[in-house]
Amino acid sequence: MTKVTIKVNDNGSYRITGDVELIDAEGNQFETKQTFSLCRCGMSAKAPFCDGSHKGKFDSVVRAPKTEEV
Repeated sequence: MTKVTIKVNDNGSYRITGDVELIDAEGNQFETKQTFSLCRCGMSAKAPFCDGSHKGKFDSVVRAPKTEEV
């Protein structure tokens, strides 16, 4: 199994890469590819997937805290 990576894009989607199963609250599986984007703005007509509706309308830049090297 490959390592799954989730990237939080600036002002945009969550970019998912790797072997994952995406299921809804009832256990139904969404069809996905090896790499896909999930909406985090709530504007997508293709939810839970991103359709680019956020462009120019959604501002969010999230950064993980930097760790100190010892």
